[in-house]
Amino acid sequence: MTETQFGVRHVIGAPVATTRLAEQNIVCIPPRSAKFTLEEWKMSNEQRCRNTEDQQQLADRILGESERIREETAERAAIMKATTDRRIEERIGDVEFIKKELEIQRKEICLELEALSMYKTRLQDCLASLQINALTICRKCLILRDGRIGIDLVVDDVEHALQQEITAILGGQSLLKRTLEQLNEQMRRLRSTRYLLDRDLQYKQGAIDSDRGSLSLKPTDLCLSVYEGYANLDPASISAEEYNAVSNKNIQQAAREVTSARPIRVFIDTLLNQVIDDLWTAFNKCNHEFNERIKQTKIAKEKLEDMHRETTEKISKMQNNILQLQKALSDKEGNVGLAHTRLGRRAQRISAELVRDPPGQSLYYECEMLRYSVEQLQQMLQEATASLRYLLQTQLQLEEDINVKMNTLKIDEVDCMTLRATMDYHAY
Repeated sequence: MTETQFGVRHVIGAPVATTRLAEQNIVCIPPRSAKFTLEEWKMSNEQRCRNTEDQQQLADRILGESERIREETAERAAIMKATTDRRIEERIGDVEFIKKELEIQRKEICLELEALSMYKTRLQDCLASLQINALTICRKCLILRDGRIGIDLVVDDVEHALQQEITAILGGQSLLKRTLEQLNEQMRRLRSTRYLLDRDLQYKQGAIDSDRGSLSLKPTDLCLSVYEGYANLDPASISAEEYNAVSNKNIQQAAREVTSARPIRVFIDTLLNQVIDDLWTAFNKCNHEFNERIKQTKIAKEKLEDMHRETTEKISKMQNNILQLQKALSDKEGNVGLAHTRLGRRAQRISAELVRDPPGQSLYYECEMLRYSVEQLQQMLQEATASLRYLLQTQLQLEEDINVKMNTLKIDEVDCMTLRATMDYHAY
């Protein structure tokens, strides 16, 4: 029996043609007269019986074929449903496996982001410490040292060391800022990758929920509906290979970003230690130069104080010397007056008595010697007075120099070193 014998096609999805048996067995008979013959009556009865038997045989075949098709379609539907259920379960398992892989990579990214966030905080704290503490103190030390006066306002090794320390701080800040920019870029890429993973995980969770919901449906559920549209009922346009390629790409990208982020942490550790070591080296060198300069200033100040003490003693002695010279001059005035008075009296002798005798020569020699002695005393008095004036001027200069040294010591030892004692470099 062929498929089209009864007007039925056993093709899934093809329209089912209805069988109109009455049309197939109608015989067009021309109109007869109102009376029939006996032969015609017998022929009609026999024809009716044969037609009835044919229709019954046809109905039996249709009933048997219908039962077979019902059983076949029921079995086919059960097999297709079981196959679909099994494939949906397999698909759910595959998607859950990929989802677990994505969750593992997402967890790695989250851990890496937390670690990088801690390193970012370390870099920011170090930069803030260098800017607020170290750099400010070094520049303030330079400003304070500009307050030195006189000859002490010199470009010494301390100033060179401070400039070198500021250069080291600025260089360290530049390196740390560039590293912070690289770290921010790496964190941005990790967050972008995490966003892609979250979106992929959301889509996969939605697919799992949809498949599980489809798997829980039964043919007897009331929520079922039949699609009557003309468009393709399966809008899927992505092949399984493309789907796996997208998921593998996300997983590989996440692993690559995590792998590229880990060396940055090692680099930051190395950089922080190197920068801090360089800054400690510059700090210790600057402190050494400060201590040496303070020691030199103290030695110069002590030497000036010794000279000031000696000069003060010399001034005291010179003042006593001037008093003695003035007293000696006062004493010589009496001797000079006595000698001149004697010569005047002897000059009043008369006639031959006005003779140049030894007493007169002695008095004349005494007057000359007294005059020479007075001149010597006056010259020494002038020299002593000038020396006293120079000593007093030198004393004032020494006092000014001592004050300059005290001011320098106050700036270097008290102000600058007190500030520098608060400086602290550590790798955070």
